[in-house]
Amino acid sequence: MHVTPLVWWLTIGLTSALLIFDVVVIGRRAKEPSRREVTWSLVGFIGLAVLFGAGVWIIAGHEYGTQFYAGWLTEYSLSVDNLFIFLIIMAKFGVPRAYQQTALLIGIVLALVMRGIFIAVGAAAINNFSWVFYLFGLFLIYTAVKLAKEGSNDDDEYEENRLIKWVETRLPATSEWHGTKAFVVQNGKRLITPMFIVILALGTTDLLFALDSIPAIYGLTDEPYLVLTANIFALMGLRQLYFLIGGLLQRLVYLSYGLAFLLAFIGVKLVLHALHENELPFVNGGHHVGWAPDIPIWLSLAVIVGTLVVTTVASLLSSRRV
Repeated sequence: MHVTPLVWWLTIGLTSALLIFDVVVIGRRAKEPSRREVTWSLVGFIGLAVLFGAGVWIIAGHEYGTQFYAGWLTEYSLSVDNLFIFLIIMAKFGVPRAYQQTALLIGIVLALVMRGIFIAVGAAAINNFSWVFYLFGLFLIYTAVKLAKEGSNDDDEYEENRLIKWVETRLPATSEWHGTKAFVVQNGKRLITPMFIVILALGTTDLLFALDSIPAIYGLTDEPYLVLTANIFALMGLRQLYFLIGGLLQRLVYLSYGLAFLLAFIGVKLVLHALHENELPFVNGGHHVGWAPDIPIWLSLAVIVGTLVVTTVASLLSSRRV
């Protein structure tokens, strides 16, 4: 897929403009958005993603269009899981509803930055080392097993990492909220606020999710342009989704299992692709493994859509009986 520098910059510019508008114009309002506002915004963001995928399909062909949709749906489902952790963090630190919108926007911006860095690193690694697909695949399979085990524990508690604990114990802080400010000055002393701790918690969570999401999408497409745009569109509208169906997220009891299956599927796909393109001297003498098939992208898209549908329906039916 050939993408000119002009298209790259136009895409980055337009999506950045949308994000800046959401942050500067809408997100600065220190109040909870109305259901009507978030509904129309969410419909708009999803519509943009669908239209963008259709444009890729028409201009670059159905193969790349299918890759974008598969990547976008996978990243969106992982972002919803990320959003669920955001809910737990907000509850853990008792973030007032009026300030949650700002905290979410900062978390989403941090997620975009971190994923952008990982996309660049992943693209460079793939271009120079074909064996990196082995690492990506095995990492996703490991993550899938871990996620499935965590899902079976039904543990909704957020455990603070070492960095958060260090900051809370070592840096001078105030326990009072000062709007959306991360720092305040009291008696000539600079203090961190609870908002700073929340932002730090969201940022470290974003880092962990970026470690999972980037290998996952590279298992569906090796086009950096599609990887970037799928991630951008997957993160757009998460703030609106948080306020629209925050309660519904609690009912997606099988979400972890569905995501675990998807990550395992993509992990196996990556390992098979690595075998098919093998150049490691200690694997099959450095030759390609002929029996290792490449799973077609249309099958990947079917598995992704089917898994998300089954997971959502099963979760809603199960939570309804409770």
